[in-house]
Amino acid sequence: MKAPSLRPILSWSIVLMAALWFAGCSDPQPPAPAVAQPMAGASASPTAAPAQPTDYHAAKWDPIHFKPAIDKATDAQCLSCHAEVLKPSVRKSSPAGVEAATAKAWYQVTSTYQGEQDTFHRRHLDTAMAKQLMNMRCTTCHQGNDPRDEAPGTSASNQNAELTLRKMINPETSCLKCHGKMNWEVMGLPSPWAQSKDSFQNNCMLCHAAIRTTRHQVNYLNAQAIDEAGKTNGDVCFGCHGGRAWYRTHYPYPRHAWPGMPTEVPDWAKGRPTESEVRFISAAVQPATTAAAQGASK
Repeated sequence: MKAPSLRPILSWSIVLMAALWFAGCSDPQPPAPAVAQPMAGASASPTAAPAQPTDYHAAKWDPIHFKPAIDKATDAQCLSCHAEVLKPSVRKSSPAGVEAATAKAWYQVTSTYQGEQDTFHRRHLDTAMAKQLMNMRCTTCHQGNDPRDEAPGTSASNQNAELTLRKMINPETSCLKCHGKMNWEVMGLPSPWAQSKDSFQNNCMLCHAAIRTTRHQVNYLNAQAIDEAGKTNGDVCFGCHGGRAWYRTHYPYPRHAWPGMPTEVPDWAKGRPTESEVRFISAAVQPATTAAAQGASK
């Protein structure tokens, strides 16, 4: 008797394996975003911290991480899941034995850098200087990202031109503003500020009391406090205008008009914007507008 052929069985096995392989390689679609529900008895206020999702994958796709919800996200909402960013976590010494208290980077030598070594987020949100001169929030830098693919234009559903390739923030708008190189050549200085500051009594306000007086009018800075501190110590200004230059390029700041501003635009300023980004100025006038509205209703 002739033995049964195994060829049909093998053929169907190959077809089945191929089907399973293609199914596994298909582009997975992200699950529908899970909206975090408030805990029982919690306040329904939009500023209240939401209940933390118990599933990491659901939390990753929570609407708060994307526009438009992230534009209205509060620090309390962000820190309800990311509280660790404000916890002190700097080693007292490196694995090689270098003491943190004696290790200073070149950008930490200005007089305004005080206290022990601290973490990145605490330096921008929680230190004494941050609270005095800044009003930074989580969404000042973080504008959302795509967990599926942090690169714009890679699919029909990922056309957000604001995404920066493989980065959680856009360094140009979030870092370069305060960590760019000082453009001392176009400022009329004889040499870099570190070399010429003694000639100006280490006081930027000697010139800027009359030149470019419309400045720092953004919601992530305390303009009045910066001007007051800058009168007594030029490092307050220099610290964010070249003293901590992580980049070798200059940031093209918007050239806001000031009283007595020359009508002729110099070559180095041509093409620059004349207003800050809307998201940085809209909230800056909101408290005053709200207060005025409340006063009118009384």
